Amino acid sequence: MLVENFKMAVAAILANKMRAFLTMLGIIIGIGSVIITTALGDSVRKMFSDIYAGFGVTQGMLHVSGGDFRESDLFTIDDIEKYKSVFGKDLVYIDAMDSANIELKTNLKKESISLSGVLDNFLSLQPQMEMVEGRFLSTSDVEKKRTACVIAEKDAMELYGTNNVVGRTFRVNFNQTMTEFHIVGVYRLNMSPIQKLLMGNTLSGTMYVPWSLFDEEHHMGMSVLRFFANPKMTNEQLGEFNRSFKSYVSKTKKRSEGEIELQSAQEEMTQADGVLSGLSIVLGSIAAISLLVGGIGIMNIMLVSVTERTREIGTRKALGATTKDILTQFLIESAVLSMVGGMLGVLFAVSVVSTAGAILKMSVVISIPSIVIAVGFSALVGVFFGIFPARKAAKKDPIEALRYE
Repeated sequence: MLVENFKMAVAAILANKMRAFLTMLGIIIGIGSVIITTALGDSVRKMFSDIYAGFGVTQGMLHVSGGDFRESDLFTIDDIEKYKSVFGKDLVYIDAMDSANIELKTNLKKESISLSGVLDNFLSLQPQMEMVEGRFLSTSDVEKKRTACVIAEKDAMELYGTNNVVGRTFRVNFNQTMTEFHIVGVYRLNMSPIQKLLMGNTLSGTMYVPWSLFDEEHHMGMSVLRFFANPKMTNEQLGEFNRSFKSYVSKTKKRSEGEIELQSAQEEMTQADGVLSGLSIVLGSIAAISLLVGGIGIMNIMLVSVTERTREIGTRKALGATTKDILTQFLIESAVLSMVGGMLGVLFAVSVVSTAGAILKMSVVISIPSIVIAVGFSALVGVFFGIFPARKAAKKDPIEALRYE
């Protein structure tokens, strides 16, 4: 009997294709919006996770932000060694963010480049950084204060017209002295266009040199600590480490914890996740309203269908159909109408999300469970809003129904 009711429901829908499509439009938009919201939210969340994973999810930056500036607020090499000794294996990398802007001129172009001092294990903490030529800075480069450098591939191409620049030298004004640097490697940051847009171009335009070149006599702003905690830490352990590290630094600098600012990738990820969750709730609410409107549309069209098929109902009852049979028939028709709308909504959403992912060159996350739930929910919407029309059809008196013109 259910199979017969299903066939009758499909036949009724196909008999009025345009009306059925217009009726399903609200469901299509509603379900499509839910899938798009979920997919884009998950995709953006994954993208941020990949970005922070690429640049170090355990990365943090710390500096004195309160009160008048003191000379003691600057971080010295002794400070760095002390922090490494106290926190041991929990602190896998630490330096004071020394940087400078230099002008590099070749026969092709003159360009301003950001120069940053790092340690030899910096590369191992940057999964998105790939060496395309030569090598990264070595322990020997750092210990012996060699004027070795690693430059970005885009800078190599713009300045020399090729990325095969290992072994070349150039002279720049560094620490108020004309210094000759030797290029030992060329790196590339593997990021999608949207990641580059979010993270900026400065990341791929930095020249890395041994941190030891920025000695205390010539430091150019050793006021910010850059550190990486052990990547094997859980979120809870990482949070505890950040609090302990901040507390210890405040004591060594004789500052209150309120005067020490710590920015961590973990906090930024939490904030981004909160924003995305809030946005998902807002968009989900809009989609829910669309589903409500779609459900009301289905109820209206089913009421029209009941009126149009009054004689059919009377004939079926005269031939022995029970009230339950008529109720089931119209409930199935309403559910099928809504479920087909849900399926079309899913197809619409998948095409939109896939197109957006292709344009933005980002991986999209489409949850299969969310699709199944969406289609199932659309069927429930059809059943819920189809109850009233179905009950109205089932209660019709067969004699009065047969007299209906």
